[in-house]
Amino acid sequence: MDVDGWLADTRTSYDTVAVSYAHLVSGLLSEAPHERAALRLFAELVDGVGGGPVADVGCGTGRITAHLRTLGVDAFGIDLSPGMIAVARRDHPGLRFEVGSMTDLDLADGSVAGLIAWYSLIHIPDDQLGAVFAHFRRVVRPGGPLLLGFHVGDETTLKTEGYGGHPMKVNVHRRQPAQVAALLHDSGFRVESQTTLTSPESRLGGIVFGRREL
Repeated sequence: MDVDGWLADTRTSYDTVAVSYAHLVSGLLSEAPHERAALRLFAELVDGVGGGPVADVGCGTGRITAHLRTLGVDAFGIDLSPGMIAVARRDHPGLRFEVGSMTDLDLADGSVAGLIAWYSLIHIPDDQLGAVFAHFRRVVRPGGPLLLGFHVGDETTLKTEGYGGHPMKVNVHRRQPAQVAALLHDSGFRVESQTTLTSPESRLGGIVFGRREL
């Protein structure tokens, strides 16, 4: 599928499910202590490099952006779907949310102290992932931390329905942590840790911490 095609399908799908999505995922973190610990560690790493703005890329309805703010992180959200951004602004007034794509991040070079992509890489095709990581490297300051969450596996499946039974048309790509780590390394990040876990966030999730090389 061409880039415009899968991006358009992803945008339309999440516009369709945005309200139901917000309701269904709002409490997941409260049942996921290991993910909360990863987010706390990420907040500490951001503080360790002097703080500053942090991009939550693929922020959806803003739940992770808002959680990071409770941890003292100056987080803002970016998402492809205007519908998701509208719900994020509704549910988290006063926080910054913007429509945008991780395939073409509209952020200045070195403008963020850190970046998180929390289960938002799952619709990026394999042949586009390296380019996305290159954008991540471009916008993160040298030495800034990166946190990725993703579904682990070796398969791609077509999701045609979800989040309250609404129609969707998105490919869900599951990847091995070693694959993600290798691409990060090739894109100019130092991989500092990688792990897998099972929780309400994912039946088998991967967490990778990286840092932009100086």
